[in-house]
Amino acid sequence: MLDKQKTIAKKISLKGFGLYTEKKITITFKPAPEHTGFIFVRTDIKEKPCIKVHFSSFLKERINEGLILGNDKLKIYTVEHLLAALTGMDLDNVIIELDNIEIPIMDGSSKHFVEAIEKVGIIEQNASRKYYSITDIISLENKKTGREIIALPSKKLEIITIIDFQSKFINTQNAILKNLNQFQKKIATSKVFCIYEKYKTININCSFEHSTFSCQESNEIAKHILLDIIGFLTLIGYKLKGKLIFYNPNNCIIIQFLKELIKRIQTFKKNELPKFDLTRKPIFDIKSIMKILPHKPPFLLVDKIIDLTENCVIGVKNVTMNEYFFIGHFPNEPIMPGVLQIEAIAQVGGILVLNKLSNPKLYSTYLLKIDKVKFKHKIVPGDIIIFIVYLLSSIRRGIVHMHGKGFVNNKLVVEAEVIAKIVKNNNNKFL
Repeated sequence: MLDKQKTIAKKISLKGFGLYTEKKITITFKPAPEHTGFIFVRTDIKEKPCIKVHFSSFLKERINEGLILGNDKLKIYTVEHLLAALTGMDLDNVIIELDNIEIPIMDGSSKHFVEAIEKVGIIEQNASRKYYSITDIISLENKKTGREIIALPSKKLEIITIIDFQSKFINTQNAILKNLNQFQKKIATSKVFCIYEKYKTININCSFEHSTFSCQESNEIAKHILLDIIGFLTLIGYKLKGKLIFYNPNNCIIIQFLKELIKRIQTFKKNELPKFDLTRKPIFDIKSIMKILPHKPPFLLVDKIIDLTENCVIGVKNVTMNEYFFIGHFPNEPIMPGVLQIEAIAQVGGILVLNKLSNPKLYSTYLLKIDKVKFKHKIVPGDIIIFIVYLLSSIRRGIVHMHGKGFVNNKLVVEAEVIAKIVKNNNNKFL
């Protein structure tokens, strides 16, 4: 039987202070529908912008200070302890509201977030969750620093952290998570730490509860790094199965590992067609699409939008013999031109992007680059093409990087990466 998605039973709020802003912050957890994932909402901003937790929202800035998510409208700092709590408590769908730029640090662990989730309870939903299983060995190594990550196939998620700073102040230590259900008791209470050689202290940061530990008698460092890793793994968007071994990891090599996972997941997703109901009322019909896209018949190559999330859109194109391009494109054997297949991907992606704007009629999307194009099968009159387009990275300075693929009869027929820019009409400036 497939595992079902989970969310919290009701909303709950916590208050705390930011580690870097030192401002008082209120954070509220709310139940979320199936397939929502984890979404942050900034309630202190008038428009209440939101961002979905995914690697495409990851920002590289100040990586050594923690995990930062952001887009053109908002940023959220130090999210790893909270994400570890959500994933460690085996959740799939939660909306997190914040009234500041940063997650409250609480006591430097995931403890208070876990206790809040436990207090309101967890409910099972109807939809099945998505898993990605590591099928072969993944090995990353930084020869200069000696940091290393090895991932092996496994039927469940197992994580091992090994810490060996070769220091007289900090002993060699390790932490092991054999099952996710061990997170709450074994890992969630481990607190953030400072390295003695750099900060001349092993005390927990002064903003936290005054708690210390002896590195010679504890594996607190290894446990907290394992906690952070669980938070970082949340960005891949899938529940993970595999045995992961981390030797002296830092945030940079963990991000490299996530990039490798994302590449493999993208390959995995190429032949994974989401389940949907073509008979259901579309999110956007053809009239709504023409209000969003600048394209008009006969060059409008998408008929309806059947699914739309923060980072992904699914559109439908009905191919008929009445298409203008069949008149001259192999009349005796009509085939949809490849360039128009790419144009259709770009138009579906344009809806994903332009729909985010308050007045999409004022903007257009222009292709800058097409890459990794593959045509798998012919598209002929009578075919119904399902296009799936998702963002590969956050939209910055009007630049959009997308991956699109088209399916006919559940078979992949075309795929491509597209880079475009959003431009205000009659204006050469970026959005």
